[in-house]
Amino acid sequence: MSIAQSGGNPRRDLLQGTLALLVLKALALEEMHGMGISRRIAQITNGTFEVKAGSLFPALHRMEEAGWLTSFWGEAETNRRAKFYRLTKLGRRQLETETEQWQRISLAIASALRAT
Repeated sequence: MSIAQSGGNPRRDLLQGTLALLVLKALALEEMHGMGISRRIAQITNGTFEVKAGSLFPALHRMEEAGWLTSFWGEAETNRRAKFYRLTKLGRRQLETETEQWQRISLAIASALRAT
């Protein structure tokens, strides 16, 4: 998932919001390391979104700074050291908020596309 680097770009804001929602959703069931999150996002979107490290790790950092995630170091399934992420209570509330917003947006766009 590529995000443009220009500041204040509405497309960038939209993509960042989409990525945040997908990360929160991926972590809703269990804690994961970064590449596990990327794989889970690809899985739950049927391959529509493939999040690259260059987009994922800055997003994880922003979300951790916002208090939505906490992290800790652990061992991945490959026996390598990896940083794992989990949702905080604030992150769970943010997931609910973002989910409601995206449901309203998607209904509005679907309605607009059906209009003649």
